[in-house]
Amino acid sequence: MALLRERAATSPRSGSASAPARLPGLALAVLGVALAWSVHQLVPDIPMLTVAVVLGIVAAHLPVARSIVRGAARPGLSYAAKRLMRAGIVLLGLKLSLDDVLGLGWATVTMVLGVVTATFLGTWWLGRRMGLPGDQPLLIAAGYSICGASAIGAVSEATESDECDAATSVALVTLCGTLAIAVLPLLQQPLGLSDAEFGRWVGAGVHDVGQVVATAQTAGPGALGEAVLVKLMRVALLAPLVAAVAVSVRRRRRAGAASGSGTASGSATAGRKRLPLVPLFVVGFLAMVALRSTGLLPTAGIDAAQRVQELLLAAALFGLGSAVDLPSLTRTGWRVVALGLCAWAVVAGVSYAGVLLVMA
Repeated sequence: MALLRERAATSPRSGSASAPARLPGLALAVLGVALAWSVHQLVPDIPMLTVAVVLGIVAAHLPVARSIVRGAARPGLSYAAKRLMRAGIVLLGLKLSLDDVLGLGWATVTMVLGVVTATFLGTWWLGRRMGLPGDQPLLIAAGYSICGASAIGAVSEATESDECDAATSVALVTLCGTLAIAVLPLLQQPLGLSDAEFGRWVGAGVHDVGQVVATAQTAGPGALGEAVLVKLMRVALLAPLVAAVAVSVRRRRRAGAASGSGTASGSATAGRKRLPLVPLFVVGFLAMVALRSTGLLPTAGIDAAQRVQELLLAAALFGLGSAVDLPSLTRTGWRVVALGLCAWAVVAGVSYAGVLLVMA
């Protein structure tokens, strides 16, 4: 990870770069989104957001494009990974209404809360035990437990995490979520799951919304409907998770500043920007949920907003993917891969048990 950190430290920050300096990177992100959309149209089973991450990783390693990605395009790609991610997460709130959540029933809501809690705490604890650097344990835990790359982007914004930590976490969650698309449908019959049970299992155990749709639709529209509802319940937990993380980070920084007063570490901690109690984009997310719950929005408006949301997240994920450095991962990333596979098994196992208990 040393090379990744060096790149992040020496690259211009998205917030400090001028608008003209961002244009090459934003243009490259638009191109990446267009290619991802085209691939998704040709192969609808492959989610556009998954393709966007992969294309970002490819662009960062092609001999011709690599110098552009790491040079002139870096400010714009970092801007996309941060700012466009925030906008996409705000619009993600329009996917959810309170009626949808309440319609699941309290037993299912309790099951989802249990799955999210067990996955988040278990993955975070295991990542720290394995000695993963920086905020990777926290970001990977958020991605697995809530909604994949969107949750990683939200938590990394709330904690001001290193860009390379976020990029590595997104790559891992995308890899394992894609693996679920191929593996879980093969397990429906051996596990004796009905279509409704399979849909709820997928909704509770697969990371990204697009990956949930791609996995659940193999069992028909009934399974797909159940999967999306359960998945949106997990998405609803994004706001309290990010708020809790922000509060925890603020307390740690305050404690670090107090204990390190007069030292270099204390000065560095005190010099960092103070985090808001609840990040503004989380407030926006909740506002969109409330707006959707009123029933005042026309269907056409909701559909248009969701298309914009997918495009924004695709651009953000392309930018995050372009920050991944595969040679560095091959040297030091075995712990990340091991954590990803363990967490994947945990969330699949816990959600399977939860579905059996609720629907018994």
